Amino acid sequence: MRIVDLRSDTVTLPTPEMRRAMYEAEVGDDVYREDPTINRLEELAAHMTGKEAGLFVTSGTMGNQVAAMVHTQKSDEIICEAESHIYYYEVGGLACLSGAQPRPIAAKHGILTPELIRGAIRNPSDVHVPRTGLICLENTHNRAGGTVYPLEVLAAVKALAGKHGIPVHMDGARIFNAAVALKKDVREIAQHADTVQLCLSKGLGAPVGSLLVGPQELIERARRYRKMLGGGLRQAGILAAAGIVALETMVDRLAEDHQHARMLGEAMAEMGLAIDLETVQTNIVIFDVSPIGVTANEFVANLRERGIKVNAFGEYKIRMVTHFGVTREDVWHTIDTLAKLVKGE
Repeated sequence: MRIVDLRSDTVTLPTPEMRRAMYEAEVGDDVYREDPTINRLEELAAHMTGKEAGLFVTSGTMGNQVAAMVHTQKSDEIICEAESHIYYYEVGGLACLSGAQPRPIAAKHGILTPELIRGAIRNPSDVHVPRTGLICLENTHNRAGGTVYPLEVLAAVKALAGKHGIPVHMDGARIFNAAVALKKDVREIAQHADTVQLCLSKGLGAPVGSLLVGPQELIERARRYRKMLGGGLRQAGILAAAGIVALETMVDRLAEDHQHARMLGEAMAEMGLAIDLETVQTNIVIFDVSPIGVTANEFVANLRERGIKVNAFGEYKIRMVTHFGVTREDVWHTIDTLAKLVKGE
């Protein structure tokens, strides 16, 4: 039976080139700053995003939390979208680690506009309220369906934040998907945030790791917080080697994943499944099975019996994520299987 795994782009496996690079990696002790491969990866990520420095971290969650620790003080408030990863999926880390309070704002397609943010910024002279310490943007936005921030919105948010002296952090776990979708260099996106977290182990296919990039002084402080959280690694060049290959060889091909997601989304719309095609902008497809009278868990189980793995995203919603482990043939097979299920076959 053909197996198609559409649960997440985190299920990607390292390419043969990554495995070779890992085997041959030159390593040292990164806590002593002596791992040359880690150093090369951090420099490469900083260069690609137009930032001064980079820091290798084990996960996107660690990158986001370290960024929050660097930018904020205890009792600060962090403006974020109501279904953003840093608020929804990071185990309450903002409260626990930074002592900061999230200020979640619901936004259409997960895109925080200047108008929404302006109303949430606290009056710094009012001693009754927390200080707005950080604005966090997720780009692309996972729970909104992989939606992309328009560059003009990013620029306007950064200008508003600058006017109020508030830093901007971008959860760019899938920032390269955003860049490919916009057909822009990733620097044009990253320039609108003080710090950016980017993931190596999703669509780029590396086995482990993310990077936090930003100004040199902030990254040096972030290095201390990384150590505090247990993220100081020793001979981590074995992991960094795969990350270098990911950044150098896996970005442009993300366009294929986007094409596959669009194929799935358009086919679902034709079948009568509830889907907002406006949100299918990158490699994530979220659809609603309530029109065919089943729950998400029931539909997920039916697909699994037929070799297709997906995740429920609520009582009736399901998420599919395309990646380089999913071929064009896999996509057509998935569409055919969906059609049969919808027809009750």
